[in-house]
Amino acid sequence: MCTRGLNETVLSGWRNFRRHANRVFMMKPQKGQTIELNIDSLAFGGQGIGRINGYVVFVKGGIPGDRLTVRIYKTKKDYAEASVVEVIDPSPDRVQAPCPYSGYCGGCQWQHLDYKKQLLYKKSHVKESLSRIGGLDRVSVHDVLPAEKTFAYRNKMEFSFSDRRWFLPHQMYDREKERGFALGLHVPGTYQKIIDIETCLLQHPSGNQILKDVRKYVRESRIPVYGLKSHEGFWRFLTLRYSVAFDEWMVNLITFEASPEVVKPLADILSARTERIRTVVNNVSRRKASIAVGEREIVLSGDGCLQDKIGPFTFRISANSFFQTNSLAAHKLYDTVADYSELSGIDTILDLYCGTGTIPIFLSNRAHNILGIEINESAVLDARRNCIDNGVDNCSFICGDIGEEIVNIRRRPDILIIDPPRAGMHKKVLTHVINLAPEKIVYISCNPVTLARDIARMIQCYELIEIQPVDMFPHTHHIEAVAKLHLRKRS
Repeated sequence: MCTRGLNETVLSGWRNFRRHANRVFMMKPQKGQTIELNIDSLAFGGQGIGRINGYVVFVKGGIPGDRLTVRIYKTKKDYAEASVVEVIDPSPDRVQAPCPYSGYCGGCQWQHLDYKKQLLYKKSHVKESLSRIGGLDRVSVHDVLPAEKTFAYRNKMEFSFSDRRWFLPHQMYDREKERGFALGLHVPGTYQKIIDIETCLLQHPSGNQILKDVRKYVRESRIPVYGLKSHEGFWRFLTLRYSVAFDEWMVNLITFEASPEVVKPLADILSARTERIRTVVNNVSRRKASIAVGEREIVLSGDGCLQDKIGPFTFRISANSFFQTNSLAAHKLYDTVADYSELSGIDTILDLYCGTGTIPIFLSNRAHNILGIEINESAVLDARRNCIDNGVDNCSFICGDIGEEIVNIRRRPDILIIDPPRAGMHKKVLTHVINLAPEKIVYISCNPVTLARDIARMIQCYELIEIQPVDMFPHTHHIEAVAKLHLRKRS
């Protein structure tokens, strides 16, 4: 009798477990399913977050406060990903995106989000990364410094050619006729889906005319564009650089091989139609990597460089050199670097990842001596030339791998400035930085995740004083942040 009672209890428990499991299973959305969802937060990366009984759904294009109909296109054990089918009840922070490609193109993800709210979410993403990844909860993170211009702010745009055009829903009628050509931007998360872009609102309007002229010439040339799968074809990328200070353009045509008889006529046409074009260059790249940088360069018109200004200083920029993509916001960024450096006029500074020398030159009249290290040879050549052009004689530059060159630095600098790529510092470089032990470090980051990771390794030796985010990229989830660190006093 006791055994029978025990069996009945076990069986009853099993039935209850199965009923509960079935309910949970039914509540978990399936791929292809359409559901209604409330968005309650934003993920780092720009996606809205909704939940179904604790199960997380990331929604591309969703913002907190939205009530949406969404379609699930990917499911995992702990989360799903979905796209917006219909906005049932819009968030009060939702605005009408002016760009027809918004929601499809990877250039900007937040045009539909009020700009003031963008700044709040960017600040929260910096704080969350520091807390979650770095274990740094009590950090002074200031309000984000806003951009002066939220459109037409980029001084550089890279457009890709493709023989496989990706169509927007209303363009499907063109599919058979137009599918073999595209000049535009990538669909987010893909390398081969290219949207044919007529106009990009992030670049200066005259750049869109250059884009149209190039598209027309290339299509009429009947010379095949490069296939991202086949790795065959001639036309690969179009990179446009714009000088805000001088209202001038650089056009960089990246092709699979050198063919002056094909590209020189295009250079002549562009220069004739847009008088503000200062130079046209042809970079040649036979590498399979989808990178708009050539292995060699041919100058088709002009002197192969552009000039722009940050503050009172003029900078020479070649086709493959790094330069901050938002010239106006770069001034705010560098002002913050100068403020956090607390310069006395007699300081020695080491600048890692110095690019074309913009930061050393910007600080040159407030420091005694500045040394920059940069791996890109053309950027170092530009940096040295920029010093000559600006009458700066207290900056010098080393061309080489930072991990190899930093070990040769024998004299400890007063201030170390670090402005690494998105991947942050290599572990070897970070170890040498800690061993070098400068009194002050100013760390400039375009990625809160790697910023938090690197600072977490420095925090035993350095005190994190404060962080100032600067919005260099309106309508995207990207945020630049400047961190101020001081060497801890040894007891």
